[in-house]
Amino acid sequence: MTTSICIAQLNFTVGDLSGNAQKIIEAAQQAHAQGAALLITPELALCGYAAEDLFLRPSFQQASDAALQQVVAASAAWPDLRLLVGCTQAVPGTLHRQNTAVWIGQGRVLGQYVKHALPNYGVFDELRYFTPGQQACVVEVGGVKAGVLICEDAWVTGPTQAAKAAGAQMLLVLNASPYHLGKQSEREAVLAQRAMETGLPVVYAHMVGGQDELVFDGGSFALQADGTVAMRAPAFQQVLAQVAVQPQAGGVQLAGQIDPVQDDNAALWDALVLAVRDYVGKNGFPGALLGLSGGIDSALVLAIAVDALGKDRVRTVMMPSPYTADISWKDAQEMADRVGVHHEVIDIAPQFEAYKAALSTQFQGRAEDTTEENLQARIRGTLLMALSNKFGAVVLTTGNKSEMATGYCTLYGDMAGGFAVIKDVLKTRVFALARWRNSNDPFGTGLHPIPERIITRPPSAELRPDQKDEDSLPPYPVLDDIVRRYVESDEPIETILAQGHTPENVERVVRLIRINEYKRRQAPVGPRLSPRSFGKDWRCPITNGFRR
Repeated sequence: MTTSICIAQLNFTVGDLSGNAQKIIEAAQQAHAQGAALLITPELALCGYAAEDLFLRPSFQQASDAALQQVVAASAAWPDLRLLVGCTQAVPGTLHRQNTAVWIGQGRVLGQYVKHALPNYGVFDELRYFTPGQQACVVEVGGVKAGVLICEDAWVTGPTQAAKAAGAQMLLVLNASPYHLGKQSEREAVLAQRAMETGLPVVYAHMVGGQDELVFDGGSFALQADGTVAMRAPAFQQVLAQVAVQPQAGGVQLAGQIDPVQDDNAALWDALVLAVRDYVGKNGFPGALLGLSGGIDSALVLAIAVDALGKDRVRTVMMPSPYTADISWKDAQEMADRVGVHHEVIDIAPQFEAYKAALSTQFQGRAEDTTEENLQARIRGTLLMALSNKFGAVVLTTGNKSEMATGYCTLYGDMAGGFAVIKDVLKTRVFALARWRNSNDPFGTGLHPIPERIITRPPSAELRPDQKDEDSLPPYPVLDDIVRRYVESDEPIETILAQGHTPENVERVVRLIRINEYKRRQAPVGPRLSPRSFGKDWRCPITNGFRR
């Protein structure tokens, strides 16, 4: 007899306990209407992932427990449906919490599983908040015994083997696995290894949505016991994904619709759009605004923002200085016209001259340098933040990862804002994404938004006459490869040199990365898209005498 499992691949909000509970209840209603025997939610769906130090607040714990009871009570309406809900629960007799999957049915809690393997690396801090479990949990779905696991439990061998030893014929895995480039294939490869080691098929339930710097990409899946894909849900979309479970003499077979894995640029685009949409929406901003310079970084951020929010919720400001090229004015205006946003021009030359006049006595006898360049950036930052204060829209900053790594950005200038959209996108990838978006129309807007000249012009901050980025930095392909190796892969300098980079370039870039940590520590949050971003999983001291 075939049984149907429904995966609630939904977008939950940290701390919206009642709202998350209602989402689970509505998903359960739909799953029951579709004849499913089981609804699985992602890890910590009820409270959202990751609630960080909210987990430590007694009031949050009480509200979480109340939300769970809300779901339990509602389950009485569907006597033949079971729910496996990710939440946090108290350790009896203590103030500690556990990362839990609760087995619910007929208006009662029927059992629970506590996560064994608590990750404490990268963006994860679960040992700070949770006490690990030790017991296996096996539940029954349509006559099939299923071992319950939570996320990291399936990335190590112990919990999966314990589930098999307890009699499991398949594995159910609740997950909140943050996205980075290539993560879907990585997940499927690891879970395929677990399936083949145990000889058990796997159902992997994942969440979708943006949470500060984390992005969850969906793509829930099911694997046969031999590791082959039996079902894959679409990425970056809320769905109730169905998995058919068929017991057979030789084991359990799974089946469902198999969506393709996205290519890198398509996945990155969807991740960026989702991150902006959820940061703006979940935090209650009416819209977003940004400085549009006529350069590629701000052009890319504008295209992302329009895809995320729609043209009516995005506003742009061109703030030319005495060094702004005429073609920058024209390109910025053309792009604003193409995407249909409200666009304004505020000339900062008067303010720039006023600042220089105010400082003339102090600066007397000293030549102009980066001080005057930074003044222009800070004037722009002040104007954008004033508009944000007046109209409520969040400022989207436009600096990329190459700039964040090397400090090619201005504190309280172009770093001023609320959400750093492309802070984890290297400059070479900025160009690739711009070309990808001009060749694709993922949201049916009918737009090829970025003027070709913006993509082909040599990048420039335009803060001094005839300035080019590569006057101050190595060529971007060289710079980005060094940053990728040193920051994302932790490669030693000797290994980077062995790849053909010159000692001058490597030492220069590594020095810039080191001395600009104080800037990055003050940067706005932005979406994590690589295996290591400047955020939760990059924790370097500002005061630092280490030179390698």
